[in-house]
Amino acid sequence: HVTVSPVSPPAATGSDEEDDSDSSTKPIRSEKKKNPASLFQTGGDPPREKKTKKKAPPKAAESEEETPETPQKNSNKKGKGKKSKKTKEERPPSPVIEVDNLEEFVLRPAPQGVTIKCRVTRDKKGMDRGLYPTYYLHLDNDKKVFLLAGRKRKKSKTSNYLISIDPTDLSRGGENFIGKLRSNLMGTKFTVFDNGANPDRANADWSNVRQELSAVVYETNVLGFKGPRKMTVIIPGMNADSERVPIRPRNDNDGLLMRWQNKNMDNVIELHNKAPVWNDETQSYVLNFHGRVTHASVKNFQIVHGSDPDYIVMQFGRVADDAFTMDYNYPLCAVQAFAIALSSFDGKLACE
Repeated sequence: HVTVSPVSPPAATGSDEEDDSDSSTKPIRSEKKKNPASLFQTGGDPPREKKTKKKAPPKAAESEEETPETPQKNSNKKGKGKKSKKTKEERPPSPVIEVDNLEEFVLRPAPQGVTIKCRVTRDKKGMDRGLYPTYYLHLDNDKKVFLLAGRKRKKSKTSNYLISIDPTDLSRGGENFIGKLRSNLMGTKFTVFDNGANPDRANADWSNVRQELSAVVYETNVLGFKGPRKMTVIIPGMNADSERVPIRPRNDNDGLLMRWQNKNMDNVIELHNKAPVWNDETQSYVLNFHGRVTHASVKNFQIVHGSDPDYIVMQFGRVADDAFTMDYNYPLCAVQAFAIALSSFDGKLACE
């Protein structure tokens, strides 16, 4: 099998940095057109009553246009994939992030221009943890703020992971249940739901029906999963207020996977993992994680938008036997990113 190794960034930083510092206002103007937020905006119907209340996101967007600094910051951030300049900043842990209301935080998209850096730990100790490990997500900073826990449900025909905002309560009925990840029978396609109701139990106006937050498709080839994995990640688009467009399928034929398969991409965004590059020296496939990932693993990946492969929407990779870093950016929220990471641990895919 093939693992994806992290690669140390190139030593020569000179030219990159000069390019950056010499950039006049013109490149910034063109950067603005490629503002990452625009990649994910699909219009959608922003809830009308919310629009008046939530003034903050549009305000941020306005200030971005007035001050050249903000787009500049974005452009650095976008360079995360390539610009060696970022390496100095990449090693530090997550910026200070206030998690006032955990439930709200884990469903809220990352702020634009901020990478939320997290750590996933896998706990295999205890009775059946070997088969059903518990996964914990914390902010990767000094306080190690707990965000989410996830575990595969037993006695489930397909892989089914519960995601909770309480590290000790992973029950389906509990009030800490925040979302779930469900696979198809083959274990190659996954759907991520929030904690809303099954469409069978919908109330009259469907307002309580669960939203689909994401779907993940792993491509197999004739040889199964030999070679670097290919992942497609499908997420709801964002509206003009930088809020997620709610996708509440009424049945299985209306979900993100079916929309994607039928090429009905209204309010839907398609992302892919960045193709790793073969390195003759190490005889392995490599991706540049800028010091955030230290161990080669088949599970290491970076998710990008086809129109801007330098803007890393999410990256995930191994740093120890049972520890992984998981960093995500706008428009993902913690539940989406954590569920995408959990899908990569699933039995049928893990070829280690």
